[in-house]
Amino acid sequence: MVGSTLGHYRIVAPAGSGAMGEVYRAEDGKLKRTVALKLLPEDVASDPARLARFRHEAEVLARLEHPNIVTVYSIDHVDGQHFLTMTWVEGETLEQALARRGFLLDGFFAIAIPLAQAIAAAHDKGIVHRDLKPANVMVTAEGKLKVLDFGLARSGVARGLDSGARTLSREGMLVGSLPYMSPEQVRGEPATAPSDVFALGTMLYELATGERPFRGASAADVISSILRDSPPPVDQLRPELPRELGRVIQRCLHKDPERRYESAKGLRNALEDLRAETVTRAPDLRSIAVLPFVDMSPERDQGYFCEGIAEEILSALSALESLRVAARASSFQSREGAFDVREIGRRLNVQAILDGSVRKAGNRVRITAQLVSVADGYHLWSDRFDRELEDIFAIQDEIAVAVVNALQLTLSPREEESLKQRRAADLEAYELYLRGRRLVGQPSEKSMLAALEMFQRAIEIDPGYAPAWAGIAESHCWLFAWYGSCEDNLDEAERASSKAVELAPQSAEAYASRGYVRSLRGDCDAACADFARAIELNPRLFEAYYYWGRDRVADGNFERAVELFEQAAAVRPEDYQSLLLAAEFYSKLDRPDSARSAAERGNERAERALELNPKDVRALYLSATQLWRLGRHEEARTRATRALELAPADPTVLYNVACFFAVAGEPDRALDCLERALVGNFGLESWIEHDPNLDNVRSEPRFQTLLRARVEDAPAKQGSASRWCGRGATVEDAIAGHRGDE
Repeated sequence: MVGSTLGHYRIVAPAGSGAMGEVYRAEDGKLKRTVALKLLPEDVASDPARLARFRHEAEVLARLEHPNIVTVYSIDHVDGQHFLTMTWVEGETLEQALARRGFLLDGFFAIAIPLAQAIAAAHDKGIVHRDLKPANVMVTAEGKLKVLDFGLARSGVARGLDSGARTLSREGMLVGSLPYMSPEQVRGEPATAPSDVFALGTMLYELATGERPFRGASAADVISSILRDSPPPVDQLRPELPRELGRVIQRCLHKDPERRYESAKGLRNALEDLRAETVTRAPDLRSIAVLPFVDMSPERDQGYFCEGIAEEILSALSALESLRVAARASSFQSREGAFDVREIGRRLNVQAILDGSVRKAGNRVRITAQLVSVADGYHLWSDRFDRELEDIFAIQDEIAVAVVNALQLTLSPREEESLKQRRAADLEAYELYLRGRRLVGQPSEKSMLAALEMFQRAIEIDPGYAPAWAGIAESHCWLFAWYGSCEDNLDEAERASSKAVELAPQSAEAYASRGYVRSLRGDCDAACADFARAIELNPRLFEAYYYWGRDRVADGNFERAVELFEQAAAVRPEDYQSLLLAAEFYSKLDRPDSARSAAERGNERAERALELNPKDVRALYLSATQLWRLGRHEEARTRATRALELAPADPTVLYNVACFFAVAGEPDRALDCLERALVGNFGLESWIEHDPNLDNVRSEPRFQTLLRARVEDAPAKQGSASRWCGRGATVEDAIAGHRGDE
């Protein structure tokens, strides 16, 4: 068809397919404009009933004169071809926009209200769309919305699965209409205006959270979810959104049509009222990502210094309850991708991006910083600081305060004091600390040992520098947990974390650090007290919830663990690991619906993380196991294999890939990886004991031998953290002995 003409229309390019025919981009030779031309296939044109439906679509659209519904220009019959022409909409489908992430509140209303207005206009004329889904909504580059494809529309009521069967009868329907169909439609009952309201509710849920409310690995699973499941509340996934918005969406998704809004008009009114309320007051929670500053120094050798400045600002802002700050890992990894600042903001689901550059030469430093609005790209604030290097702490504080002012945040007296009272350190100690922080961000045994050296040198210069003490504690914890279970590491970690608490008694991070140390020691009561104090000081501190959840796993309290993992996921909406761990222990608790929900939500977040950084090994190995459980076996195996390729000797990777192979029913490969993890000094015996992913291999004699050797070993540190010096046989000896018995 491309290049041919129909009357005075020249077909330029295919543009997709609609409910009743193929759609092309065409040029109107008479009026010199671009149009969308919907061509009815010959087999349909020869069927009087289907031809009547085609004409019906044109009539319906002609009656719906609304700025958010495509306009019909004409209906024609040329050379045996039946077609209609409509407004050509340049832009992307809402489905494509949603693939990037859930929308911020202002962007949500910019889509949701025009969408509800358009369908309300249809309902006012007695028209039910009954095929509402993101693929049938276009968003222009200017943000204007157009609803497409009323080819399935009917006056009054319409049957459910009769025309929807085209979606249900083929594989791949999960990207089509089914996830947006109402319970009555999937039962084959008449579709009414409340059915459209249900579809709108599913779309609004996805707009708000970035996740579909009803999902499954098969059509049967999706249908079951639509009929039975209640999705997680919107404010659980996006706590910064108004709670009333969640209630509006929840009403749309009620299983009983009579409990929903009677028509889209009621939904439109509720959304408009809610928008008016939010405009009159500042948002409950704003959001920001801090990117690593760019090194503009002559030698380009100050990367650690640039990252450190950004991390210090990020840390200061993270303590503010009225601001959601994207995690360091997500923000810093995003800089590695070929994305502009606004695209990074959309992918991280934040309202603003703090970006900047650093030029350091001698004892002078020049820092340029700018706060950019993700919505429109405008600078909310920018400044340049030309100072002596010794002013670096004051500059960081000034930037943090400028961000607070630009975002119009209201701080509590305690928060105001926290921004003013951050202690400056000796410059040399500070630079050593920054070098250590960068090494901690590249976790390996070698990096951790180097980081530990940097932190220790920092406190030799400035013994009162609390962050360096916390860094020492963190390094020792990593060395204990992942690179050799040596009690000396925990002794040093507890001493350092307690010193950090002593020096900074209002630091939530210091308490969380000590809580993690005490958790690793098995001192659960003391660990819980520290985590609770950390959350009291900073209710949005992800690490406190996350490591408290891990502590509860080690203690066998899975009910409390999943609660804490869900809370961790709520305060850090881009985090995947807490949800994927929650899925594992929901399974252990025999709660399959909750396990599936957590797995699906966690995997969606992991996929977004992998878009930003395809080498995110943790995202690869954690999601692999849950993907397998969701039936996505090929994708799961690919991820596990890729994780091994990227880090073939890392004990943490080996342990988690062992878990994957155990779940996948490959015990020999699982035990091979587990053996290599233990030889590499994987240190978390409590996880080996409780991890449900290993249940399939627990009865294997080889597993019992590995575990017995691990328990009998008494590791002690002599020199490198990677060496085992236990009493009696080493793990390697035990493994060799077991093989001799085979």
